Amino acid sequence: MATISRSITEFCLDLYNKLNKNAEDTNIVFSPMSITVALALVHLGARNNTAAQIEKVSINETCSDASMLLAVLEMFDMLERHMCKVFVGNKHYVNTAFQALLLQLQNLGESYVLTLANNLFIQQGFELRQQFLMFAKELYGAMLQTVDFQHATEDARIRINTWVENETQGKIKELFPPGMIDANALLVLVNVIYFKASWEYKFEEQKTVQRDFKLNQNEKKPVQMMYQKGLFKLGYIEEISAQILELPYAQQSLSMVILLPGDMADGSTSGLEQIESTMTYENLILWASSEHMFETTVEVYLPRFKLEGTFNLNDVLQEMGMTDIFIESKADLSAMSFAKYLVLSNVVHKTYVEVNEEGTVAAAGTGAVIVRRSLPLTEVFMANRPFIFFIRHNPTNTILFFGKLCSP
Repeated sequence: MATISRSITEFCLDLYNKLNKNAEDTNIVFSPMSITVALALVHLGARNNTAAQIEKVSINETCSDASMLLAVLEMFDMLERHMCKVFVGNKHYVNTAFQALLLQLQNLGESYVLTLANNLFIQQGFELRQQFLMFAKELYGAMLQTVDFQHATEDARIRINTWVENETQGKIKELFPPGMIDANALLVLVNVIYFKASWEYKFEEQKTVQRDFKLNQNEKKPVQMMYQKGLFKLGYIEEISAQILELPYAQQSLSMVILLPGDMADGSTSGLEQIESTMTYENLILWASSEHMFETTVEVYLPRFKLEGTFNLNDVLQEMGMTDIFIESKADLSAMSFAKYLVLSNVVHKTYVEVNEEGTVAAAGTGAVIVRRSLPLTEVFMANRPFIFFIRHNPTNTILFFGKLCSP
């Protein structure tokens, strides 16, 4: 599962860097897992250069490793061997890997609610291939829906928004505002993710107090700061003077990992840029590895926060190299439909994350050295300035959510 996890993480960091351009002092949150799975669904219906571009942007050639396939087959023998008879080439490896990962995420236990849903809304009149429909449902749970963008644009918009709201327990409303979908739309891909979990060690609400959060060097704002003292995994990244803390959810299947820049002596909080500039796949894995974090008594101060991120990813994905699928003369979705001129109109992603005392509700250079310092009896982790966080599925090391909190 390591190869698919690496692909998702690398896509996550590439996408974050694109979204973070000109986004100083701006909150960001998205689900790389959800977006990658959605693109894998489209990849199922793509061929030739269109498929190759999707692989390059979001899936990564490492997914074709035979060793990864064998590991997956051992875990999900009967189902996956059946799939092996049908799929050939890289497309088989990709979809097999995602199916295995989704099966794990769907069986997290009673302490978690995780709903990851994808849907393709297609203009009526386009005939879809039965093989694509079958595997879209079997592998990704996607029930493709026909709508009439051309003659009933507003009805189509309302129908899509209603589906999204239902899938996210009402947390994500109005994914498509009026005017965002027009009569020229042919194929709209929507992916949503809803996540709810309790902390392994809950914060006590009576210990939450108002404290200042440093927005930047000159501005502060009062926030509700949660507090608890307990044993947590903590690391210190000496090169960038940053702390890294792991807050496990119930049963420790998932964790929130927080990268907190140092509070500069001159009062600035510019350390966030230092983290971002060195945040490669290798470093992220190194920083958050169990081998480089130590369990110690920590006083944790963490603000309550709610984040909502909405992105139309068309421009970003094209900038990353996925261009043909949006161009009528170049898009090849012939594995999805018999139509010659089917193009992808919109890729829209919306994520909702809420962190409180109970837990979290969420809906969508190499070689750095981590050192063990001479520690006092109790460490302090004071998240009172902008930080980066991600929610990770620990057994597979897969990042489900990734974000930057600049203003709670």
